[in-house]
Amino acid sequence: MSTAPSYSPPPSGAAAGPLPAAAARTPLRLFLTILELAALGVIGSGLVGFLTAWLFGGVGLLFVGVGIVMLVGLVYALFGLGWFEIARLNGLYGFDLPALRWRPRERPGFGGWLLSLWRQAYNGRMWRAIANFAIACALGSMVLRLMTWFGWSAVTAFAPLFTGGDVDTGWGTSYPRAWAPVLGGAGAAAAVVGIISLALLHRVISRGIVATPDRNLDLSEQVRTTTAQRAGAVRAADVERTRIERDLHDGVQPRLVSVGMTLGMAQQKIDTDPEAAKALIAEAHTSTKAAITELRQLARGIHASVLDDRGLDAALSALAGRSPVPVALDVRLDGRCSRDAEAAVYFAIAESLTNAAKHSRASECRVVVRKRDGGRLWARVEDNGIGGATVIAGGGLDGIGNRVLAAGGTIRLDSPVGGPTSLEVSVPCAS
Repeated sequence: MSTAPSYSPPPSGAAAGPLPAAAARTPLRLFLTILELAALGVIGSGLVGFLTAWLFGGVGLLFVGVGIVMLVGLVYALFGLGWFEIARLNGLYGFDLPALRWRPRERPGFGGWLLSLWRQAYNGRMWRAIANFAIACALGSMVLRLMTWFGWSAVTAFAPLFTGGDVDTGWGTSYPRAWAPVLGGAGAAAAVVGIISLALLHRVISRGIVATPDRNLDLSEQVRTTTAQRAGAVRAADVERTRIERDLHDGVQPRLVSVGMTLGMAQQKIDTDPEAAKALIAEAHTSTKAAITELRQLARGIHASVLDDRGLDAALSALAGRSPVPVALDVRLDGRCSRDAEAAVYFAIAESLTNAAKHSRASECRVVVRKRDGGRLWARVEDNGIGGATVIAGGGLDGIGNRVLAAGGTIRLDSPVGGPTSLEVSVPCAS
């Protein structure tokens, strides 16, 4: 729940307090804007030309294969340029815009990387930042020309001090030296007005292109994310239901059937052979306790109650204590995240440790959990097994991916043949 901020009027005589500081910041910011535009006018135009040549060179060399590498590198270069432009505007104007981030992978492996690269190539926010950079370079070139004009006008204004005749304009004409102070002063003033106007125009353009969000793009991104999360949630629920059915059918159900048959045999022998009946009842009692243990583990796999009661750190400690593979646990969290985020990370770690025990032949595992900048819960599970893990529909890794996707997170799997296997998940804390 959010509340509207409240403001109380300042006491008499205090209202003018912040104005001098703001007034002092405005000329400084304007001066810094002019300097940055001048710098962009010097180096930015060359950079834009270089990137344009890079683009056409990559397209021209596509038929020999080198162009593909060049275009991939160009996407990364454009991403870096867009990131720099947003950081520059934040530092100059204090827009407090979120940093440009690379589009996360939605699938592991090479195909997931290609998809994230393609999604980044048409990232509207990146292209708006690049467009703003190109416009700033053009404005910077104009600022440099006006600075040159200002210098020439200033020199002209003092021409009567060092010339005795008419003043040469440099274009094959001249005018009386008495006009020089007026024309030079007017030219210098016009240049200053033009430079300041370009600096103010740069702020307006930057606010319109970069600082103002594109509502249509934002809505499209929200719809895409919501659709993917819903599909992941449905798929995760289906995989979880299949797992529960399999565990019940293959584990608890046969054991309970066996208990029933054993008790039936004991009932038949209780009159004729009491000792054998007692042994059968003891066997049924042992099987019943084993079935209860399996049901408890199955329920814990659905949801760990300790996760709600004591948090992710305690739940993972209990999980590591039950793991047949030794686990080195490193959890550093400064507070709780949402229930969905903690449950998704817990499930991913639990399933990864189960896979390591069943398939990887690992002798040790390492689990690292952190809360990272941007309000994301990040975890990494690594084992020293044989590697070669792949995502199979309906399998454990598929369940992890769908569970994490449903929570709005991302997953990254790295499992070369021969090992080691590492799994990284990142989930928004407020998911």
